[in-house]
Amino acid sequence: MQNMLGKLFTICEWIMKLAYVNLLWLLFTMAGLIVFGFMPATVSLFTIVRKWQMKETEVPVWDTFLSIYKKEFTKSNLLGFILVICAGFILLDLHFVNGLEGVLQLMFFVLLLIISALYFITLMYLFPVYVHYDLRVSEYIKNSCLLGILNLHLTLIIAASAGSIIFLLLYSPAFIPFFSAVSITWILMYGGMYSFRKIEARQKHRQPEQFRHSGLSRHI
Repeated sequence: MQNMLGKLFTICEWIMKLAYVNLLWLLFTMAGLIVFGFMPATVSLFTIVRKWQMKETEVPVWDTFLSIYKKEFTKSNLLGFILVICAGFILLDLHFVNGLEGVLQLMFFVLLLIISALYFITLMYLFPVYVHYDLRVSEYIKNSCLLGILNLHLTLIIAASAGSIIFLLLYSPAFIPFFSAVSITWILMYGGMYSFRKIEARQKHRQPEQFRHSGLSRHI
């Protein structure tokens, strides 16, 4: 009986933790007027979830969230600006393709479809890479895209899982303020961590010189 109560308490505690950090994400996103708050708040959310998945369950959520939000505000918004510019180019290209006809339209449409797929693959791995490795802004984009392509089967599983969560949330909108961002973050971070472990396992078998030039170093 006590064992069951203990498990029930643990489940309730985790539900509260997840809801709490999701509300923090909403609060800090709005604190940055959404436009400037989304990226640092999302980085903070992924940082917390990463720590939880690495068994650091007693991490001080508020202090960590606030600290990361301040520390990564400028860098994450620069990355966000680049992502918005890229999305803008894709939309402009779509408008351009719609004005074409025949085979030329089909060729450019397929090309744009591939570029769009690469963009969304990059988005899926971008935040896990950001909070796990300390890189230059351009390297976050490059490595996120490569990671998604090299683990395409995992990428498809993550996309399907995240899509299922979004569908469930839309079906039950009352849960959106409490579990929307954190549930998707958990899936993306879990997939990212799985990929990172595979990379780090391979790097252990490399020579030290190869490791130094791998372009990846652990984020502190």
